[in-house]
Amino acid sequence: MTKLLKAAVCLMLVASFSVQAETAWVEGRHYERLENPIRTANADTVEVTEVFWYGCPHCYTLKPLVEAWETELPEGVSFTMLPAALGRTWEVHARTFYALQALGQLNQTTNDALFDAIAGEHRPLNAPEQIAAFLADYGVDSEEFLKAYGSFGVNAQFQQAQSKVRGARITGVPAMLVNGKFKVSASTAGGHEAMLEVVDYLIEQERAGR
Repeated sequence: MTKLLKAAVCLMLVASFSVQAETAWVEGRHYERLENPIRTANADTVEVTEVFWYGCPHCYTLKPLVEAWETELPEGVSFTMLPAALGRTWEVHARTFYALQALGQLNQTTNDALFDAIAGEHRPLNAPEQIAAFLADYGVDSEEFLKAYGSFGVNAQFQQAQSKVRGARITGVPAMLVNGKFKVSASTAGGHEAMLEVVDYLIEQERAGR
């Protein structure tokens, strides 16, 4: 086989592989298109939202993968987290997320601490007072936290978040929403790493369609 022919064959194989890669993820099997799209914060960006719970072991496993993945996001793509409240304890943790956000203290330190304690160590932080005492060790004023936790603003954010969760028909976490149109889970994608690969694929589809 001549060098020219070998080169042509290689190019054909590469092209074939690329096509397979582009079509590897199938709607209805690896991801779901939402019947009623969820409104996003900014129509000028592709918005990716992770729906999670601080007590979810699968979210805890996914967490370092998402953090590494987020650093490589292309321009014009935003990432946000949305706490689900699919149970009474979940509601406490979801409100905690928004209370910390309201106080300007939702950061890597407090987020990691909550995940480590609740999902990693299975500590019984199931009431706002317990969480307030726990977060005091991380520089969060307990009184201010409890005030924010019960505030109108936090309640409004919590209700908006749960409206999105219901709208996307999310029954388990972790799940990821892409631009308010698509839902991806580890079970549909085939694993945590594959989940992010499907999300990347959908991001490119959305960027190409702009």
